[in-house]
Amino acid sequence: MAQRPLLLIDAPSLYFRAYFGVPESSARTADGSPVNAVRGFLDMLATLVRTRRPDRMVCALDYDWRPQWRVALLPSYKTHRLAPEGEGEVVPDTLGPQVPVILDVLAAIGIPAVGADGYEADDVLGTLATTQPAPVEVVSGDRDLFQLVDDARPVRLLYVGRGVAKLEDCDDAAVLTRYGVPADRYADFAALRGDPSDGLPGVPGVGEKTAARLIERYGSVSGILTVLDEPGSGFAPGLRAKLDGARDYLAVAPTVVRVARDVPLGPIATALPAAPVDPDRLLELAEHWNLASPVRRLVDALADQR
Repeated sequence: MAQRPLLLIDAPSLYFRAYFGVPESSARTADGSPVNAVRGFLDMLATLVRTRRPDRMVCALDYDWRPQWRVALLPSYKTHRLAPEGEGEVVPDTLGPQVPVILDVLAAIGIPAVGADGYEADDVLGTLATTQPAPVEVVSGDRDLFQLVDDARPVRLLYVGRGVAKLEDCDDAAVLTRYGVPADRYADFAALRGDPSDGLPGVPGVGEKTAARLIERYGSVSGILTVLDEPGSGFAPGLRAKLDGARDYLAVAPTVVRVARDVPLGPIATALPAAPVDPDRLLELAEHWNLASPVRRLVDALADQR
């Protein structure tokens, strides 16, 4: 019988998708407070439990969505997502209050939600994917997490860019087919290509195909920089000029993109419960927030796995 996976959930990725995927008008409390993100998030978890059959689960959180150590290297990092006053991330007014509700429900069920000061959810996921017993399946709509795919462990990315119902189960071959680079070179590839959603400018004039060719030939950004000035290194004059003009950026960008794998997290009880650890509290939350149906679907999914 195949060993069951540890399911690592990129919680911000999923609850943002839930917020925009479930209309507020269809999920409100008696006093009119929207709970669409909560409802959608819980239904995503229920679907994942039923379809992936994990025996362990951890939800990763953004304790710091824009860590200072990344900003120090690349000041443009996520700048476009800063709130107008310059503090904190732009979050829809009706989403912010729903996040504590999600955390309360997870706690009552017994699913750990883990973050770390100075790190993003990606870094928590990277650390757990590296340190926890395999097999591991990471659930996210963040392309940066393709770098975690590792057939040898194994670690897979369940990419939910088109939603949980249409998730893409990605191994290293899938990453290679999609981008033309193996998963362990994805961070260097992304640094070259850039990513507007994270404020990474990339190298002007270098798109995905050129970035993939460069990584295939030179192995990494550092490999490119090492031979860039050598006359016989094979760079077309125009491309050499573009890379030369981006030296300062390329010196730091791979570190910014690369997910941390050594976040201090402490012990985590990853075992997925067959029943809620605090059923009375869960019932109270379900009644107060009008979540009886999604809570029941998740509880039933957990019970069915045993």
